[in-house]
Amino acid sequence: MSPLDANQIVALFRVIARRLAEARSELGVLDGAIGDADHGNSMADGFAAVVRASAEAAAAGCAAGDLFAVAGRAFLNAVGATTGPLYASALLRAGQQFAGRAEIAAEDVPALVSAFAAGIRDRGKAQPGDKTMMDVWAPAARAAELPGDPLARLDRALRVAEEGRDATRAMVASVGRAARLGERSLGHIDPGAASAVIVIAALRDALARYLSEARP
Repeated sequence: MSPLDANQIVALFRVIARRLAEARSELGVLDGAIGDADHGNSMADGFAAVVRASAEAAAAGCAAGDLFAVAGRAFLNAVGATTGPLYASALLRAGQQFAGRAEIAAEDVPALVSAFAAGIRDRGKAQPGDKTMMDVWAPAARAAELPGDPLARLDRALRVAEEGRDATRAMVASVGRAARLGERSLGHIDPGAASAVIVIAALRDALARYLSEARP
């Protein structure tokens, strides 16, 4: 499989940003039930900033692997509150893993799920069962690390991510802003879990499109 260069990593970010922009209102509604209704704006605005910064860096000759650090700083500058540091940490963790690489092998794209999960876990300290995005990222990371071709690994990660998102409906929030609601958070899908599924689905679809276009 042909590796992804810097422009193709930017294209991957564009898919994520577009999907989050499309889901802006939906995520806002989910967050309005247990939070401040701003999660959709935060995710959409954050990844829009990622696209702008990474495209500029790629045009200036930035290596593919170094774009993740650029993306992390851009997300943090664009988004405050909790989401900004969490996804900045996710992107920066990926940047540490791929630093200096001019290209990234298609086989390594599923490793982004594990890197994102590790960055978010270490920054936010949440655990599966707390009714947060970690109820998606943790099982998705484990699924992405299992053997298989890269698309199959992301397919598997997406399936368990969707299960993790849906499971948050039956949880009571124990960390974050939603925790103040106690039992009233029961019955609602966590917005961070919902947006995490969108990110993973976008990664999967972006890789599928790239592999299709790269096929001789």
